[in-house]
Amino acid sequence: MSVITHDLATGDTHLTGPAGEPPTDTAGPGGEPAPPPSTGGRLTAVLASIAWALVGIAVFALLWQFGASRVDRLPSPGETMTRLRQLLAHAFADNGPNDQGIGLLLKASLTRVFKGFGIGAIVGIPLGLAMGSSPRAWRAINPIAQFLRPVSPLAWYPILLIIFLDADKASVWVISLTSLWPIVLNTAAGASTVPKDQRNVAKVFHLPRRAYVRHVLVPHTIGSTITGLRLSMGTAWMVIVAVEMMSGKTGIGNYVWQQYNAGDMTSVAASILLIGATGLLLDFGFLRLGKAVTRQEAHS
Repeated sequence: MSVITHDLATGDTHLTGPAGEPPTDTAGPGGEPAPPPSTGGRLTAVLASIAWALVGIAVFALLWQFGASRVDRLPSPGETMTRLRQLLAHAFADNGPNDQGIGLLLKASLTRVFKGFGIGAIVGIPLGLAMGSSPRAWRAINPIAQFLRPVSPLAWYPILLIIFLDADKASVWVISLTSLWPIVLNTAAGASTVPKDQRNVAKVFHLPRRAYVRHVLVPHTIGSTITGLRLSMGTAWMVIVAVEMMSGKTGIGNYVWQQYNAGDMTSVAASILLIGATGLLLDFGFLRLGKAVTRQEAHS
């Protein structure tokens, strides 16, 4: 266990380990600071991660191949990859509303997702900040949030369709409701943990409300908010497929349903791979954003 000692004669402060020895995790030979992890060590870790990922993919492919050999009409990995290459070869072909490439279908779905996600973020972040920073707002809003949060997003679709009389608008608002609650609750959780010392200092200096929100509340909450945004995007991308199946609007979800009705299970499996890959990229983007914000906070 490391111990902090103070030399009264010199006024120096030292960090020592047991029996006065330098701690092994923070100092090297002669008390020098320990060097940062080597590039070779980081490279080894990355290669190990890639190797284990390949092992997981191989096991998944073997299980898939085994299932395809036992279940009629279930395409094998090889057949699915062949069909996927065919879809990607003409990804942006446009031969009319009923014959579009898979890239255009993904674009249509992503457009709906980002519209609904944007509405959810615009409403959810201020609502979460209010809930987390005001006990009155928390007591007023939290019961409603907890009551509506478990409702399936698809249950809202018929009501929204009646309100907007347009399947596309109803789909966007289903996504906004799907995105709302993770953003609200994660932002509120972050805002509620602002240290009491910081709140007291803001009161002592009579910091204006706008300045308090900008310089204290938002910086302390942003990590939790990004976590909420990441969760919301993942859920929204899952829901859009089901919503498009219900609405019949052009998109990857509707394409999956059409291919199932046509008996083309190979195209269905290839579409699932594309949906998964797109979701992975979206999640990776928010993961990198979260890490960038964390680094920025560490340097500030």
